[in-house]
Amino acid sequence: MSRPDLNLLVTLDVLLSEGSVAKAARRLKLSPSAMSRALARLREATGDPLLVRAGRGLAATPRAAELSAQVGRLVNEAEAMLRPAETLDLKRLSRSFTLRNSDGFVENFGPALIARVAEEAPGVQLRFVPKPDKDSAPMREGSVDLETGVVGGSTGPEVRAQALFRDRFAGVVRAGHGFSEGKITAARFAAGRHILVSRRGLDRGPVDEALEVQGLAREIATVVGGFAEALALARGSDLIATVPERYTEALRQGLFTFALPVKLAELTISLLWHPRLDADPAHRWLRGVVREVCGGRVLPA
Repeated sequence: MSRPDLNLLVTLDVLLSEGSVAKAARRLKLSPSAMSRALARLREATGDPLLVRAGRGLAATPRAAELSAQVGRLVNEAEAMLRPAETLDLKRLSRSFTLRNSDGFVENFGPALIARVAEEAPGVQLRFVPKPDKDSAPMREGSVDLETGVVGGSTGPEVRAQALFRDRFAGVVRAGHGFSEGKITAARFAAGRHILVSRRGLDRGPVDEALEVQGLAREIATVVGGFAEALALARGSDLIATVPERYTEALRQGLFTFALPVKLAELTISLLWHPRLDADPAHRWLRGVVREVCGGRVLPA
């Protein structure tokens, strides 16, 4: 069965409101013959004459009278759908957004984000979910609205990205650790026992490559999947963790942080979203809030 021409709904609405082929033709800027052909198509589609001759005018059939209120409502709703969205009213906005982030983000930025959202849009709820990988499927499928992290090779090519802030790796040990005194050279750093953070369970990372350039190697005592685990282990042992400095600021409270004696590339933490949400007013507002809360402070050189 062929699909009906939905443009006929507009024609039907005008015909029934005018009760005249000639008047309907003028209103839709069609010729009388084109309007007569459209009426014939409507009669064929509905199986009803709709408008019949009554003296010098036309009278609506019972089926046409039944359709009159419905078709007007449908046309109005369709026109409203195709108009630009109304100005966003944050005080009346009721919506839930899911944000996917690595550990450290909620501890660092969550309180300020929640407070800002509650002040501007009290009906909005933020849902924070963990980020086990860089797969863009959750954003593509719609289960994640917004994400933060480093753009990588597994990030979908269609994903939008906007830089939030720069970060750098730093070394972290417990308070009172031997590293809290004296100069930490590359050799001294390599001689310690280390925690490697790898979501994929790898046995080496950028720090090992940087040490190798200097002819050094470190001992990896354990491998964990996230920054929070690494810092928890460092807090309760003599192990050394290497984590992004700004991203883990809240998690590092009470620990001793030091500059790495090897050179590692800086990180660019970005805001990521699917392009289907580009023009969504509420999503645009949320992106702006995250940018202001997370991107307001830059690490000193």
